[in-house]
Amino acid sequence: MVLKGVFTAMITPFRGEALDEEGLVRNIKAQLDAGVDGLVLLGTTGEDSVLSDAERERIIEIGVAEAKGKSLVIVGTGSNSTRHAIEKTKRAKELGADVALIVTPYYNKPTQEGIFRHFEAIAREAELPILVYNIAGRTGVNIETATLLRIAGLPNLIGVKEASGNIGQIADVIHLVRERTPAFAVLSGDDALTLPLIALGGGGVVSVASNLFPRQMVDLVHAALSGRFDEARDFHDRLMPWFRFEFIETNPIPIKEAMRLSGLPSGSCRLPLCALTEKNQERLSELLREMECV
Repeated sequence: MVLKGVFTAMITPFRGEALDEEGLVRNIKAQLDAGVDGLVLLGTTGEDSVLSDAERERIIEIGVAEAKGKSLVIVGTGSNSTRHAIEKTKRAKELGADVALIVTPYYNKPTQEGIFRHFEAIAREAELPILVYNIAGRTGVNIETATLLRIAGLPNLIGVKEASGNIGQIADVIHLVRERTPAFAVLSGDDALTLPLIALGGGGVVSVASNLFPRQMVDLVHAALSGRFDEARDFHDRLMPWFRFEFIETNPIPIKEAMRLSGLPSGSCRLPLCALTEKNQERLSELLREMECV
């Protein structure tokens, strides 16, 4: 399996405090209609950390029922406990997931050797293709390129969502890791870096923006992957105002508010995340009008 294209980091829509199952189905269908290459459920954007186990399982069931065979279903199964990550990954496989997205253990701040052993243990026991998620801003520890080289050689390790924000590190990962393991995908974890990452030889993006702009992100990424960089730059430039805004407050606060204003299922974020500030709400409304979303 080679990961390439647009993989939408799906929000989890709520209706009040409850999971909005109908809204999730509606959002998934919109993504499939736009031609995305895969759905990422239960990631950072999906507020996995504030969901119950029952909600997590229901979200996987809905995603598999709606998208299996039409796009890849990637499920976040990471944990700061290696044993728990193994259990979650096994359960995701039982429910029909295609790939597990596994974040670097957070809070514990493991050493580079500990990070390697974490992924080694999961790969040995879970038997599901694994996409590594490197996001030091959330976890407190970066996966160094030398460590990723070791991880890429493990069975069932198929790629990395590189969200370090460090284009130099990303370039090293693409050059060194893919030179040794050509099928190992390097995907951007930052919408704004998607175009340069593909220009360097990366495979696409795990996108927040595609919740709201799925067709535009598909057009951008597929143009770039086809070598049509002038066309891809046009799409990038049109979306850049949103790329600058989408992390103005903690993700997924801005994207959920943007979807709500655009009439799409979203609901509020669960505590401890709270509503977009009044000042940023005004800026968002103006931005969406400029981009003709509302």
